[in-house]
Amino acid sequence: MGLFDNIGKPAAQPTQQTGGNRSVDVVFSTLPDTFEQFAALPQAQLSTPFDTAAMTVLALCFYPQDEALSKRMYEFVSGPRTINPAEYSFIKDRFRDSDYVPRSYFKGAIPANDYKPSAPYTVTVSENPYSYQNEGYAKMFLTSGGADSPRSVQLRKAKDGKWYLWEQFILVGIRPPESTNPWA
Repeated sequence: MGLFDNIGKPAAQPTQQTGGNRSVDVVFSTLPDTFEQFAALPQAQLSTPFDTAAMTVLALCFYPQDEALSKRMYEFVSGPRTINPAEYSFIKDRFRDSDYVPRSYFKGAIPANDYKPSAPYTVTVSENPYSYQNEGYAKMFLTSGGADSPRSVQLRKAKDGKWYLWEQFILVGIRPPESTNPWA
């Protein structure tokens, strides 16, 4: 078999996660309006760390308009993990002045357009060679249109085979929208 004999043939899928420098575009063709629609999305199966990371972004996007709905979605992606009041306090604090941060993880959302994402709504989630360093955990990276470096989420695989949110580091400061910049 020659070096290039497989060109044009589908790539073999790995049977286990090995970690590498792979990025996956998680595409939401429509955005949910209710919790039931959120839980019915194909990505809500939480079968891959990529899907769970993107669903976390989507859950946090609802916070400025409906805090209770966002919390319910956040608890869904967190699975059996108990969320303490300090975590919710942190989330509330992050939204005090910058409700645009979670939107910035969607493609097309940049400071120049006030972080308005373009359709189809796509979140790029990446892994690196160290993403699966600890068994049962995955550290994934998300690209923000307002930051120079990716932000991370850590996920944990449960007995049910699903990946759940363990920790998130995506609600950190990014460049403000240009509409708020008096010098732009």
